[in-house]
Amino acid sequence: MDMTGLLARTRRLLAPDARADPDLLTELGRTSDIAAAREAGRLLAGIPGRRVTGRELRPLRVAVATTFTCDAVPAFLTIALLASGIDAEVHLTAPDQFLVELNDPSSGLARFRPDVTLCLLDEAMFWPSELDGTDLPALREELHRRRDALAAALRALQARSAAQVLVHTVPLPQIRLRSIVAYRSRAALARLWRELNIDLLDLAEHIDGVHVLEWEALLVEHAGPFRDARRHRFAAMSWSPSAQRLYATEAARFCRAAAGMSAKCLVLDLDNTLWGGVLGDDGPEHLDVGTLYPGNAYLETQRTALALRRQGVLLAISSKNDPDLVERVFAEHPGLALRTADFSTTAVNWLSKDGNVAAIAEELGIGLDSIVFADDSRFECELVAGFLPSVNVVHLAGDPAEHAGRLVTEGHFDVLSTTDTDRQRPELYRARAERQRHRAEHPASAAEYLRTIGLSVSVRTADAFMLPRIRQLRLRTNQFTLLGPGAGPPDTEAADGTRDRRVLGFEATDRFGDEGLVGAVWLAGDGRRWLIENFVMSCRVFSRGIEFAVLQDVIDRAVAASAVRLDASFRSTGRNGAAKAFLDEAGFAPTGAAEGVARYTLPLVPAPSPCPDWITLRKVDDYVSR
Repeated sequence: MDMTGLLARTRRLLAPDARADPDLLTELGRTSDIAAAREAGRLLAGIPGRRVTGRELRPLRVAVATTFTCDAVPAFLTIALLASGIDAEVHLTAPDQFLVELNDPSSGLARFRPDVTLCLLDEAMFWPSELDGTDLPALREELHRRRDALAAALRALQARSAAQVLVHTVPLPQIRLRSIVAYRSRAALARLWRELNIDLLDLAEHIDGVHVLEWEALLVEHAGPFRDARRHRFAAMSWSPSAQRLYATEAARFCRAAAGMSAKCLVLDLDNTLWGGVLGDDGPEHLDVGTLYPGNAYLETQRTALALRRQGVLLAISSKNDPDLVERVFAEHPGLALRTADFSTTAVNWLSKDGNVAAIAEELGIGLDSIVFADDSRFECELVAGFLPSVNVVHLAGDPAEHAGRLVTEGHFDVLSTTDTDRQRPELYRARAERQRHRAEHPASAAEYLRTIGLSVSVRTADAFMLPRIRQLRLRTNQFTLLGPGAGPPDTEAADGTRDRRVLGFEATDRFGDEGLVGAVWLAGDGRRWLIENFVMSCRVFSRGIEFAVLQDVIDRAVAASAVRLDASFRSTGRNGAAKAFLDEAGFAPTGAAEGVARYTLPLVPAPSPCPDWITLRKVDDYVSR
């Protein structure tokens, strides 16, 4: 459809009774008419996201702090974020106030209180135009001075904010490089600029909450010009509109990761997806997978899926095939990179794939919005997309050489960081399947079953090694959370075990294996009243009573400190009913509400004993236990 039609559809959404048009976002993301897409994004920024998509979206506050004019970024970002399931409020700072906005605790950026801050940089931030490019010692000194100023500003920003910050490497425009006529001198200048970008990449290692986008590498495959010389001179626009659109797309993926919306599971078809050919027709010996094209393309798809698994992505199969024949291929075929043990679960049968995907989600205990479904069949892709709109669908059509890239290009699995628990996740979910099989063999009551698995829980003050996983849980937990994903106390590092603020992490283990860190509790207060500011727990350990064992540990700590009551905050998100049910079952009573947050209280005299008898609660920290 031409952009006139797309703009008309966008304007129709301005009406309060407008019908949702979720396909509009996909078409706006693909159109070649950059100017009209920008106008559509500007209009969409004033329309409630649910009216556009027809579904509930994640709210997010996104600040764009920039050193140059980039007025198109918020519009393109609005489109990309809505398509990602995020209804964002976007704040754009003035380009000549970048360092002031980051440093000043009363700046507009500070008052906006973003969840995510995007820092857009150009070469002028580091290399003033009047500085001679042939004077490399002077240029090096200036680059270092400005690099240090940026790092100091980022530290000042992070000292007072819990926002996730994205900076990026900075391309050196051709005119700067070609103004140096000697090849040897150009190489020296390029080396100096690369050192600057390495320093920028290192920011993520030294400043917590700061992440770096490799912007130079992304621009290599950018079809349009990186800079429009006329716009640059006329309006100080360092990036062309098409480059701003590319950045907005990448920034939206970062925002999705920062909001804890990363996918957890990749569900793969088999025929013409993981190998060439149809197993039932061609037989195992004639499948196309190996070292020559197109078999090497399918092998690369398998290797890409395996790389995702090694970083904690669950793999599953949904294929219309004979299960015994599939098992034989994975056991015997010499050309495969994936084996049966690499998949957390499989659905190899002749049932509809939408039903299989839903069953996979239920078996793994994850939401449909945590699944990416990849298939070469347009019919199957449209079937799953139509009946399970929350599932992310990747159609592996066309040349199989491009299939591996399509699995990762959209950034569905991007996260801010990976932890040991992430890398162990596939094995943890395989252990979950073993628990389910064990329970099927012991059909007695849940309590009797739980007494057979030797469950123990350890609770301790969070340390530096636990904090990355705790942040991840706070961002990604939807069901067992008192306040909702990403909400709650921002200063995880500040709550370091002091008497007035502390964060506890808890781990679980049983006869089937170690679950690792599965949740966290944020506590505040001292003396006679303690407050549970937030309590999050992974859905994979539901229905075992672990939350009550953790509550027992909190009660023991509070009683040891002479507290007589334990309060808890709760904000309903529509998806965290499990946390509300926990408060009710534990005996918390509602005492009021303010600004959408309810307050509950549990008396500690006499001290309750909620820990189930099938759990061994292990004392780790030095406090007086009951």
